[in-house]
Amino acid sequence: MKNIIFIAPPSAGKGTVSDYLVKKYGYVHLSTGDMLRNEVARGSELGKEIDTLISAGKFVSDELIIRLVREALLKEDIHKPFILDGFPRTLVQAHQLDQMLFLLKIIDYVVIYLDINLDTAIKRALGRVVCPKCKRSYNIYCDELKPKLDNLCDECNVLLEKRNDDTEETFRERYQTYLVNTNPIIKYYQDRGLLVTVDATEEINMVYQNIDAIINNRSLKRENEE
Repeated sequence: MKNIIFIAPPSAGKGTVSDYLVKKYGYVHLSTGDMLRNEVARGSELGKEIDTLISAGKFVSDELIIRLVREALLKEDIHKPFILDGFPRTLVQAHQLDQMLFLLKIIDYVVIYLDINLDTAIKRALGRVVCPKCKRSYNIYCDELKPKLDNLCDECNVLLEKRNDDTEETFRERYQTYLVNTNPIIKYYQDRGLLVTVDATEEINMVYQNIDAIINNRSLKRENEE
């Protein structure tokens, strides 16, 4: 099974697709967002600095993110397939990741770009709620992603929470920052023949099918196909 590097704007569905892959294939999900939020929850000085940046829709430094990812990769069983969610976001991070994967002798991976436009992403962001216990994401505006019971996690039966940074103003800032910082990454992996693009505006089951096709070396599907 291929290891996966996800690249996508905010609210493109990285977390939702990652949950699917974890349950179906046993992937290890390494989310830089979760790493950062866990540091904030600890209340350390570093966590306070991270909280200020995230709340303003800014990225934290390359040095910090690289350190968190390196530690996470070393802790996990690298013989299991893993998902990198939210990393890399700059060329510096991409080059550092190349070195990390080389040293760990990890060569079987694919870079998946979840493509989504701003309007769709905003709607998803404003409707997103997350389980504080298992971190599963839901969306109150999408029937396929709504919880079975209003505002309760299907798995944990605890109240769902809205992320503090999910406001329209902050989201637009995050999206524009993404465009500036991440488009060079897309070109970098395209030029190396590692990038596969998935239309994240399609129905979620179609997105799942296309992700399955990628990691199993099959052709991608489109909504109008049988």
